[in-house]
Amino acid sequence: MGFIKMLIGIPVIAVLLTFAFVNNDLATFSLWPFSIEITVSLSVAVLFFVVLGFVLGSLYAWLSYAPVRASLRRQKKQNKKLSKEQQKLVKEMETLQENLDNLKEVEAQMPKPGFGQRIKNVFSSSKAEPSEKTEK
Repeated sequence: MGFIKMLIGIPVIAVLLTFAFVNNDLATFSLWPFSIEITVSLSVAVLFFVVLGFVLGSLYAWLSYAPVRASLRRQKKQNKKLSKEQQKLVKEMETLQENLDNLKEVEAQMPKPGFGQRIKNVFSSSKAEPSEKTEK
């Protein structure tokens, strides 16, 4: 983008400077509501108005992008808030993962029931279900 600006800007500046310095005649400017007359070189007047136009255009562009800058500030603030929340959730997830790993270790250390105990558990859980249904 900077290269394109230079590609366009340098010839425009060269043309303006050439035009300004070739026209060295005096020009008289009068400010209408006041009785003030200013006599300056035409090249000075041209350069003054070019610079004035540049400054006014830059000011207009800066003011027209004020809502965009405000929106960016709000988004940055929201991003910081969400980043803090994400870090909090990551810490919580790490804690939960540690708890899960600890529970797996405890379960691995517990003695496993034999085949007979598993069968008893299957039949005892099937008998417990009807009694739970009747109690409700």
